Amino acid sequence: MVCSALRRVAHMHVYLVRKASSVSKGHHHHQALGLRPPASEFAAQGAPGGAVEVLGKSYPRDDYSNLSRKVLSRVGRNLHNQQHHPLWLIKERVKEHFYKQYVGRFGTPLFSVYDDLSPVVTTWQNFDSLLIPADHPSRKKGDNYYLNGTHMLRAHTSAHQYDLLHAGLDAFLVVGDVYRRDQVDSQHYPVFHQLEGVRLFSKHELFAGMKDGESLQLFEQSSRSAYKQETHTMEATKLVEFDLKQTLTRLVTHIFGDGLDIRWVDCYFPFTHPSFEMEINFHGEWLEVLGCGVMEQQLVNSAGAQDQIGWAFGLGLERIAMVLYDIPDIRLFWSEDERFLKQFCVSDINQNVKFQPLSKYPALINDISFWLPSENYTENDFYDLVRTIGGDLVEKVDLIDKFEHPKEKTLSKWGPNN
Repeated sequence: MVCSALRRVAHMHVYLVRKASSVSKGHHHHQALGLRPPASEFAAQGAPGGAVEVLGKSYPRDDYSNLSRKVLSRVGRNLHNQQHHPLWLIKERVKEHFYKQYVGRFGTPLFSVYDDLSPVVTTWQNFDSLLIPADHPSRKKGDNYYLNGTHMLRAHTSAHQYDLLHAGLDAFLVVGDVYRRDQVDSQHYPVFHQLEGVRLFSKHELFAGMKDGESLQLFEQSSRSAYKQETHTMEATKLVEFDLKQTLTRLVTHIFGDGLDIRWVDCYFPFTHPSFEMEINFHGEWLEVLGCGVMEQQLVNSAGAQDQIGWAFGLGLERIAMVLYDIPDIRLFWSEDERFLKQFCVSDINQNVKFQPLSKYPALINDISFWLPSENYTENDFYDLVRTIGGDLVEKVDLIDKFEHPKEKTLSKWGPNN
């Protein structure tokens, strides 16, 4: 009946995907990961007209609006501020390290911390302020959660860099929830948490203590290379890069312990150059833990700090916590099950914790097929639908196969019939 009904839908695509659901045969696992949401939680992607309300403010809908009720229900949870939550533990460990290691002239912490900034930002804050080109793929509607054409849920904590620099800050950490449309598996979730660090240096601060430091300069007019920006001197770039890598090496050593193997991989970010990713060898496996680089001077100048040069880094709290605490599934961070949360109620934030699984039951596998529109569709649309209807019971969604009808030119994706 279902197949024949589907075939009557003309000029549509049909997909078959496999869903792996960790539905336990006992009730405890339901408590750990959340029951299927009621009908009111189904996707509410807005057609033009009407408004969406987020954190007490209303935003008019338009063609860009694509925020699902499932994701909207996560806004304001602020897991990183929930005491004894594993993400809170990681945040507090980073804060403690920076507070102790970097002290200002009057004995106060050099770095200020902002962990309660609203996740609703303008598209200018999220993209343009960071020099992300108008045609850059990271702006795609299929990858972000837009309230409308001018406002969105931040895709990274870097969205606050410009405002904080413009306010005159030169050393700060930003912690918050960020939102990206993504695939469904144990390593990805549409909401996760980032910690961002920024530090600026004046000429005096960067060259202090160096021989002939007074004769050295931060800026010059030259050409851009793989090693420096066109406005930075090589001496300034190398000193900023050294300070950045030394700062981050100390941080991950504080978190993971001494004797850690670290390597730096050259990469690209629109808002830093040169840019790097840090990888650590943990239990014999190389893991990427953060991205960083020398801040683009154009960004720094636009915020009013044109006489300074700086670095920035960003790391994912979930990635660190999953590695450090042996948490196998990212959905667990949203659990309200006391059996999960009480494992992290420790008297010392630096105490070693190893997660103990809540369920021993295997996952259940289901195959489904359906027709899809021939245009204006991305796979992230389906992932959002699965998360909205199935909630956090769905562990993983795999694409099995695809087939294009020779006459109708419609596409189908197939899998084993169970």
